[in-house]
Amino acid sequence: MTGSVTRAVQVVDSRFLREHPWEAALKIEELEPGDVAPELANLSAPILAPVWRRLSPRTAAAVTLELPDDLVAGLLSELMPTETLPILAVLEEEQARHYLARLAPPIRTEIEQLMTYPVDSAGRIMNTRVAVFRQSTRAGDAIASLRGSRIQAGRDVFLLDDQNRLAGHVPLQDAATAEPDVALAALAKPLAATVTALTPREDVAELVERYRLADLPVVDVHGHLLGVIPGSRLMQAMQENLSADIQTMTGASADERALSKPMFAVRKRLPWLQINLLTAFLAAAVVGMFESTIAQFTALAVLLPVVAGQSGNAGAQALAVTMRGLVLREISPRQWLAVSSKEASVGLLNGIAIAITAGLGVYLWSRSVGLVLVIALSMLLAMVVAGLAGALVPITLRRLGLDPAQSSSIVLTTVTDIAGFLGFLGIATLLSGML
Repeated sequence: MTGSVTRAVQVVDSRFLREHPWEAALKIEELEPGDVAPELANLSAPILAPVWRRLSPRTAAAVTLELPDDLVAGLLSELMPTETLPILAVLEEEQARHYLARLAPPIRTEIEQLMTYPVDSAGRIMNTRVAVFRQSTRAGDAIASLRGSRIQAGRDVFLLDDQNRLAGHVPLQDAATAEPDVALAALAKPLAATVTALTPREDVAELVERYRLADLPVVDVHGHLLGVIPGSRLMQAMQENLSADIQTMTGASADERALSKPMFAVRKRLPWLQINLLTAFLAAAVVGMFESTIAQFTALAVLLPVVAGQSGNAGAQALAVTMRGLVLREISPRQWLAVSSKEASVGLLNGIAIAITAGLGVYLWSRSVGLVLVIALSMLLAMVVAGLAGALVPITLRRLGLDPAQSSSIVLTTVTDIAGFLGFLGIATLLSGML
């Protein structure tokens, strides 16, 4: 314990925190919250804020609970509302309300407003502290105003018309280099795109990629500016979503981290492991239907895992490509026929090549033409079915309104195992006279 405290004292040196916030965040995440918090409590909120921006939400929340309330209030006030939201989301509801109550009313209202939007919507990731000016404002006045404000301006400042509707934007560089007396209206550029607060993040990502936007305005139904989504914040959100998808595809929770408590990981993983066990019994039941065939031809038991493993790998490849297409909006569920046709063709061509290789190997091992036909035909069938399943499973789940990342892997494994076993043992039964 003494060693941990000594490391904590070294990590929270104020100069180190100011000059190397990212490295300090990584070090803090290696320590126990109770060890590092007493040293952090002696520092000011402006020093801690850059580090808090780089901590994982779970670590930030854990250390926040160990700090004095006054320091936490100052720290959360220093952060942008969109930076505070992930931390509050990790806390218990009562704890989150406790900290919100200690914030200044304008800041508290701002955060509570963002919390009303759906988790995966544009409203949750927009910055409400935006550089906004009238069209008649002079460039010199706008720059002076920005210098004296706490607004963290992005690459653009935004212009409002006489009805307070969003009218255009001016690149900050243009405003800074223009003559001070030039009106911002003369520098204005048209808006390439806007979104509403309820627009899904996937649609937002599509717009940012299509128009190569640095900042994307969020407006209400009347065209009034609500906030702006910085491109960097959107990329961070997309990375978080993609990493969560990777975890959920394997049955782990999107909330779990590498250093999460063991019981937390067990609670999140065990239900999916139980479901996976049930599907494994379904596949075993299929094998049991051909018990007499396997007993008569023991070579089938040796080759059975080969077919299942190959079809599983082929299905996983098709699933990964299809999931990427859905996440990046390269395809939509309406294109299911084109995607499934492509994957079936890939499965057929790969199946022919694999069937030839497997057939040669089985012939050298067994010298049985019948066994060669069984492995070749079943491998071809299994590869085609695996490709189709890898494409159709996530698309079907998406059309049903379900999260394809949450259960695609388990459904796919069930389909490929049952199809592989059924095809292999069924063909072996039909050709038993040649074995």
